[in-house]
Amino acid sequence: MFSPATRKSSHFTSSSSSTQKDHRNLGRESPTTPVASENPTRLPPSSSLAIPNRPTTGTPAPWIPRLSVLARLPSGNKTDNEGDVDPVHVGEFPEELRNAQASFLQKNVPSDKRISGGIDRGTSLSWIVYENQLFIWSYLSPAASKHCIVVEIPSSVSERRGNSTHFNDGNAWMVCIIDWNSTSKKKYRQQSNSMGIIMCNKKSQAIIYWPDIYSESGNSPVFNLASYDGSDGAFSPADKKTTPNSQRQRSRLGSSYLVEKGCFNSFIASAIPGIWHKCVALAAGSDGELWRFQCSPNGIGREKVPLDFNILSMETSDGSRDLIGKGYPRSLIWGYFEKSNRQFLLLTGHEIQCFNICLDSDQDISKIWSHEIIGTDSDLGIKKDLAGQKRIWPLDMQIDDSGKELTVLVATICKDRVSSSSYTQYSLLSMQYKPGVTISFENIEPIRERVLEKKAPVQVIIPKARVEDENFLFSMKLRVGGKPSGSAIILSGDGTATVSNYWRNSIRLYKFDLPWDAGKVLDASVFPSIEDGEEGAWVVVTEKAGVWVIPEKAILCGGVEPPERSLSRKGSSNEGAAEQEKRSLAVGGDIAPRRASSEAWDAGQRQKAVFTGTTRRTAQDEESEALLGRLFHDFLSSGQVDDSLEKLRLSGAFKKDDETNVFTRLSKSIVDTLAKHWTTTRGAEIVAMTIVSSQLLDKQQKHHKFLQFLSFSKCHEELSNTQRHSLQTIMEHGEKLAGMIQLRELQSTLSQNRSNGTGNSYSNTSDEMAGALWDLIQLVGEKARRNTVLLMDRDNAEVFYSKVSDLEEVFYCISHQLQYIIGEEQPMNVKITRVCELSNACIVIIRTAMQYRTERESWYPVPVGLTSWYCQPVVRNGLWSVASFMLELLKESGNWKEKLNLHSHLEQMTDVVLKSYSGANTAIIERGEEHKGLLDEYCGRRDELLNSLYQHVKDFVDDKYHHPTEGVEESKEDDLRKFSEPLLSIARSHEGYETLWKICCDLHDSALLRNLMHASVGPKRGFSYFVFERLYENRQFAKLLRLGEEFQEELTIFLKQHKDLLWLHEVLLNHFSSASKTLHVLALSQDNSAASGTEEGADPGLMKWGPSLADRKRLFNLSKIAAVAGKDVDYERKTKRIEADLKILKLQEEIIELLSDNEEDQAIRHGLIPARELIKLCLDGNTPELSLRAFEVFAWTMSSFRQSNRGLLEECWKHAAEHDDWGGLYEASIAEGWSDEQMLENVSETVLFQASRRCYGPLAETYEEGFDAVLPLRQEDADLQIVKDPASSVEGILMQHKNFPDAGKLMLTAIMFGKVGAENISEDQTCTPME
Repeated sequence: MFSPATRKSSHFTSSSSSTQKDHRNLGRESPTTPVASENPTRLPPSSSLAIPNRPTTGTPAPWIPRLSVLARLPSGNKTDNEGDVDPVHVGEFPEELRNAQASFLQKNVPSDKRISGGIDRGTSLSWIVYENQLFIWSYLSPAASKHCIVVEIPSSVSERRGNSTHFNDGNAWMVCIIDWNSTSKKKYRQQSNSMGIIMCNKKSQAIIYWPDIYSESGNSPVFNLASYDGSDGAFSPADKKTTPNSQRQRSRLGSSYLVEKGCFNSFIASAIPGIWHKCVALAAGSDGELWRFQCSPNGIGREKVPLDFNILSMETSDGSRDLIGKGYPRSLIWGYFEKSNRQFLLLTGHEIQCFNICLDSDQDISKIWSHEIIGTDSDLGIKKDLAGQKRIWPLDMQIDDSGKELTVLVATICKDRVSSSSYTQYSLLSMQYKPGVTISFENIEPIRERVLEKKAPVQVIIPKARVEDENFLFSMKLRVGGKPSGSAIILSGDGTATVSNYWRNSIRLYKFDLPWDAGKVLDASVFPSIEDGEEGAWVVVTEKAGVWVIPEKAILCGGVEPPERSLSRKGSSNEGAAEQEKRSLAVGGDIAPRRASSEAWDAGQRQKAVFTGTTRRTAQDEESEALLGRLFHDFLSSGQVDDSLEKLRLSGAFKKDDETNVFTRLSKSIVDTLAKHWTTTRGAEIVAMTIVSSQLLDKQQKHHKFLQFLSFSKCHEELSNTQRHSLQTIMEHGEKLAGMIQLRELQSTLSQNRSNGTGNSYSNTSDEMAGALWDLIQLVGEKARRNTVLLMDRDNAEVFYSKVSDLEEVFYCISHQLQYIIGEEQPMNVKITRVCELSNACIVIIRTAMQYRTERESWYPVPVGLTSWYCQPVVRNGLWSVASFMLELLKESGNWKEKLNLHSHLEQMTDVVLKSYSGANTAIIERGEEHKGLLDEYCGRRDELLNSLYQHVKDFVDDKYHHPTEGVEESKEDDLRKFSEPLLSIARSHEGYETLWKICCDLHDSALLRNLMHASVGPKRGFSYFVFERLYENRQFAKLLRLGEEFQEELTIFLKQHKDLLWLHEVLLNHFSSASKTLHVLALSQDNSAASGTEEGADPGLMKWGPSLADRKRLFNLSKIAAVAGKDVDYERKTKRIEADLKILKLQEEIIELLSDNEEDQAIRHGLIPARELIKLCLDGNTPELSLRAFEVFAWTMSSFRQSNRGLLEECWKHAAEHDDWGGLYEASIAEGWSDEQMLENVSETVLFQASRRCYGPLAETYEEGFDAVLPLRQEDADLQIVKDPASSVEGILMQHKNFPDAGKLMLTAIMFGKVGAENISEDQTCTPME
């Protein structure tokens, strides 16, 4: 955001002068990255001496570093224990937005047509505009994708009008959200279900209003376009005027930030109390105007507010008048409100003004007060006309939640009196309402007294920063209210977000940054806190990476002090940078730039790839590094190491295990050395093959000497034991250097082929310095050059081949600039040639690194948990970008010759991509970290690549079969086998089981299938398990079981989930006891999962209940037969259990028949009913027959079941006692005077008698223990411990019966005669048991 001080250079020097000074460079026609424009084109290098798409300003001169100060500082101030103070990801984009984002990115929209986005603090809603769609969602919702609202911007608003491009500028929209359920300023409340949306286009002044996005009736927009006749004073695009400078140059932030007449700067809206779906909006224009919009579902009224904003002017050198307040007023914000009156504040070029709007039918606006913040009195704000001041710009203004404190972001252009250079000073001005000042809403009159006062002295954020144009300055936005208390966040149009915090008596700056390309920061707000009135953490919405929260600790620990000097190099690894930049300032300002810049690479400046940060180093580190350098120099001279290990230990060289480790830094300095005799001005000639290759080989030799020094001095062993990461990084430097050497050889070969005319031609030129690889080298080299001031005078290719340790930048560039490198407008054959060239480069780098590692495996530390550099996300993303683009071309191309060449390269690329993912997966699993996401990504991309490649092989073989070549007689199967062989090897190495299966099936090669099953073992039990799954899904059960002969254990493991086939496999293996157990479990299964394979012809309506009762009976019988055949030690008990289950099954059939008149559902008729449920059905049936069946079910269950369901057994006895009229029997026995024989005869017909005989009689049969073990018949038979329990016996249960006092003797007689058995009672035993 902020850049160091610079000397004003002549950006508009004559083109002829610039051309002459750059002629030596342009002779080689070095390709450069074009500036993002509305219609990007890529001209061939030989079209002319002028570099195509070159910006008018050219490449920044060495004394104008484009990288901001803040971009260099934060990474250098973090310590080792600050891993828990990084930004926290709180929400992904909704699915609808991600889909639109993917579609948007594919269209290669120019940089000045990017998206708009923001966060509404009051509602916690985020919004983003992509093209003609507005996406709105709550970033607090755990399932944002389910609550995303997508509204279409009317085509009549978004389409182009004449020569105007305002209407389709994606980043020109401002959005206000109206909560119809609340007009209060309560910060945190539940999400409203009624929201209105107002959109305003900054340039076209178009207004769109959706009354209620959550209702169908209110989701239709109304809109208002600016008038073209000027009758109402509205902006007319046809009459729009621009300054000469705006015609000659473009803002680096895009056209949406140009300060022009007719542009809106700020936009606010408020609901009108008491009127549903009606609101008022205000917009401040850069031409000193204020507009009021009355919005309702019926339309939008537009009206210019006749107010005088006191815009100052001055006379310019040509005698014309220029507005000092050009671009003002701005920063509309709401203030106090009460009922139908609401205040709003407005920032002009020198003061703050406050107005009141009556939210009634007229919406009258009146001025209340104004306060000058830039004047001659420093107590009021900022004092002007000081020595060195040239211009003061109030940029943005915000108010806190209490509505009492105002914060203004101010930029002051100053001139250094010593060096005469200009610089910008950024500061924050804090104002507050004076105590005792009250504003009455009943009688609103202008206030003459001072309303505001300075809360604190002006806080200078950056003392000296580079001078920016007004377009960039006005792109800055200020936000206040987040943690730490008193902090503020500054958003810049280039997409950066910087938190300013006054801490420990100094200003600290924290830059929001992610280790991957998150795009621009679109807006910032405050994360809602739990308690009202409490400040929340800062939350930002990014262009690509969703919503993030910046913890308070991150700002406190990660903040850095602003540089005190304009050219501070704090945090840089280049010690001489400051002196070099000072010397550069002495150079004249009209030196023509040497190279074409790469504005397409601006995104790379904002977001560095991995491994580019530097950390703060201590004096001990410096001493250790100096000692190591001397010892290594002595080793190179004499070959002796002396007592190097002990000396280095004492110096603390082994204390750090990261990039600050002195061994790692020395290794990095070796591979990144910039040779002295490369410092020439001969342009592209500097990268001649012999020079570059020689220097790279010299580096490799020196790095190998360094490894020898580590080995001889025993430092290698120490690093291997205590600093594994450092040793890994040192060895990776050797890998990258070897890869860079091979990449240089590849470039040399390609250049030689082009010069000889034997390579593929991109255009009519035979320039050696051409092609995709050369363009890639230029992009990466230019980024590294522009990031380091000391390299600004070097050639891009020179820098590229020097920065060996930053080889990851190659893949970062590929992932972000692939479309430009390939050339979207190029014909298909050129695209294929260029992408193949890039794939060759990637393959050469990665395979060389892998070979280096293989050959020197003993030098590496234990690899457990360590991730290689070519397995890092930045490398994987670059590799995948190339591979996915090749897939697209493979589908689009119609020329088989081109497709075969592309297919061959893609096969090799696939192997490299998958090896990179495989290494990353292995490391993350070894570290015990969450790996599901990465594993799913790996598997998904693996299957996509392999399936596409194999489909292409099949298509080619089919085409060849239908169009045979004369004299060539090969079968279709032979061709398929030959062309699929490389793919088979890749799929086998990376567990591409789907592809292996397809190849074996298409070749009808069972021997190959079996060999692969034996060889392939993966995380999911290997290829054999995959084959079993496919055969089972295809219902090829015979083939599946035949494989079981060869893969016995593997199939047994698989069939544990499919018991319908497991018993067959066990029978085939003569495992009869296991088969009996499987069949028994299968017969008792409660669902249809086990029988899914055996019921192919079953009724779908009955399949949900599993096997039928007849099927279960057959399974029980088979289980019994298998148990007898197995005859293990326990087979008799198993047989009895099976027989008991058979009897329960038979009882279920009988019970179903007895319940048939009740029309129970099919679950009772066809499904297996658990014993407990079956007993309950019997009790619910409430018939004597069903009650007796309940005792039968109990009899054949296990004794543990009877014990655990004793309460249910008691219920059965209670039901049995209710089926007979014991009161009537008692009265009959008294009236008729029954004898013992008559009593026995009458009670033997009762249910109690029959139940007692079934459970306790001499012929009673049960499984395992009898009923006595659970519920004795008589009270005296119960255990002493439970004798007090009234339900401890059948007698005790009957004693609770209502008729027991009278008929108790009859009841007990019935159960006792049932136990003895009526047939066993002789005539002399006819006395009742109770006697």
